Amino acid sequence: MRFADRRKLVTLHVAEGWRRLRLAAAVSRPTSLSSGSFRVTRVIVAPTDLRAVDPFVAEEIFSGRFPLAGRVLDTDGQSPFTLELPSLQFARRLHGFGWLRHMRANKTSDTCAHARSIVDQWISVHGGRAAGVAWEPDVVSRRIISWLSHSPVVLHDAEAGFYRRFTASLSQQVRYLQRRVGSLPEGLPRLKARIAVAMASIAAEARPAAVRRAGRLLDRELERQVLPDGSHYSRNPQSSVDLLFDLLPLRQSYINLGHDVPPKLIPVIDRIYPAVRFFRHSSGDLALFNGASSSLATDLMSVLRYDETAGQPFKALPHGGYHRLAGGETIILVDTGTALSARLSATAHAGCLSFELSSGRNRFIINSGSPRFAGERLRQLARTTAAHSTLCIGDVSSARIAKTSQLGPIMLSGPSRIAVDRQTGPDGSDRLSARHDGYVERFGVVHEREIRVNEQGTKIAGRDRLLLPDGLPAVNLPDAEVIARFHIHPSITLERSDERKVRLVAPDGESWTFSIPVGHLAITEDVFFADVSGIRQSQQLEILFEGPEIRWFLAHHA
Repeated sequence: MRFADRRKLVTLHVAEGWRRLRLAAAVSRPTSLSSGSFRVTRVIVAPTDLRAVDPFVAEEIFSGRFPLAGRVLDTDGQSPFTLELPSLQFARRLHGFGWLRHMRANKTSDTCAHARSIVDQWISVHGGRAAGVAWEPDVVSRRIISWLSHSPVVLHDAEAGFYRRFTASLSQQVRYLQRRVGSLPEGLPRLKARIAVAMASIAAEARPAAVRRAGRLLDRELERQVLPDGSHYSRNPQSSVDLLFDLLPLRQSYINLGHDVPPKLIPVIDRIYPAVRFFRHSSGDLALFNGASSSLATDLMSVLRYDETAGQPFKALPHGGYHRLAGGETIILVDTGTALSARLSATAHAGCLSFELSSGRNRFIINSGSPRFAGERLRQLARTTAAHSTLCIGDVSSARIAKTSQLGPIMLSGPSRIAVDRQTGPDGSDRLSARHDGYVERFGVVHEREIRVNEQGTKIAGRDRLLLPDGLPAVNLPDAEVIARFHIHPSITLERSDERKVRLVAPDGESWTFSIPVGHLAITEDVFFADVSGIRQSQQLEILFEGPEIRWFLAHHA
C-alpha cells in the first residue's frame, strides 16, 4: 500500500475513533426534554406511504409467511422475532416494518389485529434494550416512519393498553435517534434519521420549539447532502428517489397540520425532481450507477406524479458528475465523476466513463448494477470496473477499494482529474469527450472516451483511447489485457452478423447493430446484478485493444 494511502487511512481511522467515542457518550447520556427531545403521547396524523402495495404480500404475512428481501420465512405460528432470520437484509426489512404498507390492501379488523399483534411482539422482544440489527439507526428511522404512516392499521380498534405501549416505544425510539444522529457517519442514514425525527415531531404533536428544532436540523442535513444540481452526494440515482418517498409525505404533513414548512424542504424537493428525470431512461427505468438497483416502475411513477417542476431533463449534473446525451428517442447517460470523499465512497462504484444506452421502451447497454439482496461478496464484485460498460485494464479497477475494519470497503484512490468537453455539432449532433487518470499510477495511461450521437438519435459513434499523462497517444500498451466491455440488458437478444458486427434485438423488435471497423467483437457470458427478481444471466460485448485506440459504432434499425 502506498504511503499516501496509509496516511489517508490513519487520518480516517482517527476521525472514526473520535466519532465513535462521541456516539458512545451520546447514547449513554440521559436525554433532557428541554434539549429538543419530546415524548410521543398520541399520534394525530399518518403521513402517506407512497410505495406500491402488494395484496399477495399481505395475504402471505396474514398466513404467517414473510416474503422479504428475496427470502421467505415461515413462522409456523410463532413470532418472527424469536426465530433465526434468513439473512441480514431480511432482518433489516423485518425490523423496519416497511411491509406494513401491504396490510392496507385488505384493511379488515382481522388484518389490523394481526398487524397490531406483530408490532406488540416486537415491543415485547426488542423494545426493552437498544441492541442488535433492530436498533441500527437506519432500521430505527424506517420503523418510526412505518409505524407513523400505518398507524391507522396498527391502531384500528386498539385497546388503551396497547396504545400506551405503542406510543411509549415510539418515544423511546425517537429519543434514541436524537441522541445518535449527530454522531452517525455521513450519508443517507443520518438524513433518514433527521426525517424520522421531524416526522415524529409533527405527527405526535410535539411542542412548537421541538418541531422547529427538528425542522431546522433537517434543513441543515438536506443542504449538506442534496447537491445544487439535485443529485444526492452519494452519486447514487436511487438515493434521490428514496428521499422523495419520505420527503413528499413529510412536506404534506407540515402543510396539513398548519406548521411552518422548514425553509429548505420544498426547494430541495424541487431540486431533486430534475435529477430524477435526468437519470430516467426512455424505457422509464432508472440508470444503474454507484449502487443503484432496479426500481419497480410503480414506485417510480408514484413519486413522479407529484413532480411540479416539469421541463426537459438537464444535459448534465455538474455537481454529481454525470452527462446525458439525447437524440430522438435515444438516451445515453455517462458517469464523468468520482466519489466526493473517502467517507462517502463505501458504496461508490469504480465506473468512471461508463455509460448506459436506451431507446424507445428498451434498455440496450447498461451497467451490471448493484444486487438488491445479495451478500457482501457479490456487492463488492458489482463495484468493480469490469461490471461497468467502460474500459478495464488487466481486470484492475480504476479506483482502489480497500476493506477496513471501521470504515468498511472505501476507495483510497481513483480518478482525481476528470476532464470533460461537451459540444454540439453544426449538424445538431451531440458530442461528449471525457478522460480520467484512474490508471495512471498503475499503468501510466489515461483513459479517454468520446461518444457522439446524431440529432435523430439513430447513429452513435464511440472511441476509446489510451493516452500518456501529457496527452500524447500511448504507443506502447500496458503489460496487461485492455478490454472495453459493453454490458447488455438481459431482455436483449444478440445476433452475430460477422466477427465485427452484432445485432441487438429487443423483445418488441426494435434493434441496433453494434460494429467495429477492425479487430474482433466477442460475445461473452455476463451477469446482471440489479434485476428486481434477483441476479440474472446476461451477455456482454468485448473489444480487445490491439493499439492505442478502438472505434465502435451503433446504428438503429427503423
